[in-house]
Amino acid sequence: MATLILVRHGRSTANTDGVLAGWTPGIALDERGAAQAAALPGRLDGVPLAAAVSSPLQRCRETLRPLLDARPGLPLHTDDRIGECHYGDWSGRKLSELSGEPLMEVVQQHPSDAAFPGGESMRSMQARAVDAVREWNARVEAEHGPDAVFLMCSHGDIIKSVVADALGMHLDLFQRVHVDPCSVTAIRYTRLRPFLLRLGDTGDLTGLAPRERTDADPGRDAAASGNAEVGGGAGAP
Repeated sequence: MATLILVRHGRSTANTDGVLAGWTPGIALDERGAAQAAALPGRLDGVPLAAAVSSPLQRCRETLRPLLDARPGLPLHTDDRIGECHYGDWSGRKLSELSGEPLMEVVQQHPSDAAFPGGESMRSMQARAVDAVREWNARVEAEHGPDAVFLMCSHGDIIKSVVADALGMHLDLFQRVHVDPCSVTAIRYTRLRPFLLRLGDTGDLTGLAPRERTDADPGRDAAASGNAEVGGGAGAP
């Protein structure tokens, strides 16, 4: 099937302020995040993209803007299912404050049993994101063929949960995965299993371009505390 490139949005003002943004409106990229977004077209140069799909949230749309400007013919779609986790009453609160909440230990150690007050469960978050990925994979392959590459711009916890599904990991292990702002994770889904091609890559991405098939090659093959940063963290300074 098609190859999926998952881009986490660039660093946001909430990341630098240590705030769990969730679906809070008006969360933009900070200066570093804007620079990360500006570099994305060059990193993806040489990788043909059939489509781009974005979370509806501002920080994702801002991350994709330079890429769309560089590729005016690239169709953009929006899908709420790859929007950030609905953190409910936790949204907009400082992560330093939330670290003392009893629920945080569950989020870290047993996320499959974690449900945010006034929000959604992490199981529901993963289910909707994986459903979106699977449906877009099938759609892109049907419209553009099995060698097509498409991109989704989403959020840290969403991407980590999709990676866990692709690797056959229980959701309780997904906090072992880390993706920096504007990093690229790539997954190629096949009929029998997915293959993780990149994880949290912040460097050159030209290796993701489809390669010519030959007879010999018919296919393409936390922090010091130990806790994961809910929402994904701010990346390198």
